[in-house]
Amino acid sequence: MENKTRHIIVDAMGGDYAPEAPVQGALLALDNHPSLKITLVGSKEALDANLSGKTYDKERLDLVYTTQIIENEEHSPVDAIRTKKDSSMAVGLGMIRKKEADGIVSAGNTGALLSGATLITGRIKGVFRPALTLILPTGNSPTLLLDVGANMDAKPQYLVQFAQMATIYYRNLYGMEEPRVALLNVGVEEGKGNQLAKEAYDLLKEEKGINFVGNIEAREYFNNAAEIIVTEGFAGNILLKGSEGLAQYMFGSIKKSLMSSLRTKIGALLIKPALIGLKDSLDPRTVGGTPLLGTNGAVIQAHGNSRAEAFASAIKQCLTFIDTDVIQKIEEEMAAAKRA
Repeated sequence: MENKTRHIIVDAMGGDYAPEAPVQGALLALDNHPSLKITLVGSKEALDANLSGKTYDKERLDLVYTTQIIENEEHSPVDAIRTKKDSSMAVGLGMIRKKEADGIVSAGNTGALLSGATLITGRIKGVFRPALTLILPTGNSPTLLLDVGANMDAKPQYLVQFAQMATIYYRNLYGMEEPRVALLNVGVEEGKGNQLAKEAYDLLKEEKGINFVGNIEAREYFNNAAEIIVTEGFAGNILLKGSEGLAQYMFGSIKKSLMSSLRTKIGALLIKPALIGLKDSLDPRTVGGTPLLGTNGAVIQAHGNSRAEAFASAIKQCLTFIDTDVIQKIEEEMAAAKRA
């Protein structure tokens, strides 16, 4: 698909290291994908300063200047989207709605991106709520966890749709016809959990379009017990952040132990390649961003602390999302499932 030109918007003002990281990530992506076109959206002063002295293909990089910024600390993300119409995020999403680009990557306020994607680009017909989907390399095949923060309160029907959309996405992304779907819960037995989990379990069990394998506990997340794990955004985000914290603690502790003596330092040299490989598999720079499933546009939420390499990975993920035509397939397959 590299010969087909694809156009991606990059929100240059979103993220902990904006605008430098989004701009540098965009330039890396242009180098890696010869047919890619990118539009950077953000402050004229910030964009001009970060592009000054850089060499890039000006035919493939457009600039759209905006005057407002949606901050991470916005009191109301919905109000921010509605009132800051000349923000980089709102303008970028508007370009997706008007079909001026194929997708958008942003590391900005998650709540605002969800609200903006819902209000501006709109949902796929029949979808109740979009869901943020984390892709994590685990075991023999990647694991999709959703939702990881878009919907803090959910209804059982939402979780069923999350499972349907993720199944379609997984099938088209990895070629597995019947990926296993599990429900995140406090126990594996049927009947466990709160009212939401119990009702969702019953609905998932009856859904013919998915390969539901039952409940899964958080400790099984990394054991490849299922290709898709569904939950509401509150529990999903806690699992995600807890996993990140545990990984940081473990690698910090291992590094401290290996540097404690000459003997362990020698051992560290021997196992260094394996440790680097394991760390990279959990690093946002290699995992990329989280696709927002259920919106009328390829919307990728990059990690808030993404550096340039992470933005380049998120842009690559956006390209994959576009090339697999996930949005149309979700709409078609969910409509067919509703008629059945």
